[in-house]
Amino acid sequence: MPATSRNSALAPFRHKDFRLLWSATLVSNFGGLVQSVGAAWMMTQLTDSPTLIALVQASNTLPIMLFALASGALADNFDRRTLLLGAQIFMASVSILLAILTWQGLTTPLLLLSLTFLIGVGQALYNPPWQASMGDLVPREDLPAAVTMNSVGFNLMRSVGPAAGGIITAAFGAAAAFAVNAFSYLPLLGALVSWHPKTPERLTTREPFVSAVGAGLRYVLLSPNLVRVLSRGALFGFSAIAILALLPLVAKSHPEGGSMLFGLLLGCYGLGAIVGAVVNPRIRERMNNEYIVRLAFLGFALASLVLAFTDHIWLHALAMLPAGASWVLALSLFNVTVQLSTPRWVVARALALYQTATFGGMAAGSWFWGEIASIRNIDTALACAAIPLILGVIVGYWFRVPEFGTLDLDPVNRFREPQLKLDLRGRSGPIMVLIDYQIAQSDVPEFLRVMAQRRDIRRRDGARNWALLRDLEHPELWSESYHIATWDEYVRHNLRRTKADFESYERLHKLHRGDKPPVVHRMIERHSVDASDDLPIIGKLELP
Repeated sequence: MPATSRNSALAPFRHKDFRLLWSATLVSNFGGLVQSVGAAWMMTQLTDSPTLIALVQASNTLPIMLFALASGALADNFDRRTLLLGAQIFMASVSILLAILTWQGLTTPLLLLSLTFLIGVGQALYNPPWQASMGDLVPREDLPAAVTMNSVGFNLMRSVGPAAGGIITAAFGAAAAFAVNAFSYLPLLGALVSWHPKTPERLTTREPFVSAVGAGLRYVLLSPNLVRVLSRGALFGFSAIAILALLPLVAKSHPEGGSMLFGLLLGCYGLGAIVGAVVNPRIRERMNNEYIVRLAFLGFALASLVLAFTDHIWLHALAMLPAGASWVLALSLFNVTVQLSTPRWVVARALALYQTATFGGMAAGSWFWGEIASIRNIDTALACAAIPLILGVIVGYWFRVPEFGTLDLDPVNRFREPQLKLDLRGRSGPIMVLIDYQIAQSDVPEFLRVMAQRRDIRRRDGARNWALLRDLEHPELWSESYHIATWDEYVRHNLRRTKADFESYERLHKLHRGDKPPVVHRMIERHSVDASDDLPIIGKLELP
């Protein structure tokens, strides 16, 4: 393996596990693309309905919208390798069933959509733990290159897989394409079995599933940068998917069209994606993230208009090149931005929500543009798809995609669970926390500014009913208060604190004028009082 500089696009290949899994993923991606071509073309043989044909694409993307967040919550709480293996086995089983049913001539449009939907469910369960595992396979400085190389790998196969899928489908039928996909899972299953990642020691009990989902939603919704990425990703997915959803009909509209032409057009799309991945580092050096996203929206709009208003095969093939490049530029940038803006404890859930937004947009777009094609025609649908793509450029003036984060999101690891003097269980609560500060009048404006940051951090990491109190008789005394549902949640809340967050904590301690550090009161609420009960309504757990 040639030496690679730390900032090289090939830097992730210095790591053996990344090389092994990346190579095995190539084979799996090849099989998946062959299967996609077989399914899309088979639907054109089973029905003439543009909506049903477009829904083949939606059946692959809708499950990601529905199940990605659940997968992300599982990936942040359970062993990711086990989840990856389970998802791969499930997809392989469904692929085998689809191949057998098609071979026997039993596949109907509804059955085809149902089984491709199930394969999409497996992909939805696989994607968040796989994307989150990039941080386990490579160090942080190699993460952007690792995400880009994943795109390169997928699109390398996209440049040959669809063409191979077209040849296989034309020569041997769709059943053969589905069989190829079933066998393509074997190398990745073997690679996952041989991979033994280092699992960090769990310092708390496992977060309940519903609570974990809520924590992921809360973190993303209270992170403005992530909300911007998700919003732009959803709009991009909704409008850009029109080309892929309607491409089988574009190929079929040509007199000489067939599965071979469909595969050729997808191959051009994959080739454009490879070019986009190769030039991606240079583009990032010369343009900020927002300009790259605008370029991607414009590239897809141009491709959609060329497909709508021209009839020449060679022009359609050329149009697929900027479309493929734009796809990689936008989605890889969105992915890296989410990963670098999110701490490890919630990264799989953040990625899952990003995929939910983007692939949800794709699923809705596949259905919507298919309906437009049914009501009007293919050219009208493709021309109309250019409108939200151009709108995506304009929206960027208000909803800019942030630059890659430079904050240190590693856990600060300074919290030590106190020794309680009450017999408390992990599920006991609610817990109320009160922290006392002594602040000079001249420092109040700065204190309020830092407290505003502190409030956002607290709420994002699970605190409820946050409040800042000032003593009326001693105005130099301030108290920060908030609630946490249970003691286990309180421990998790403190362990989520990152090194970047800790800067505000250090600043508050410098503003504090007391002889001793700020006093922390940890209390449990009591909502009923019995005469024989020796505990007060609010019982103090400990003062440090």
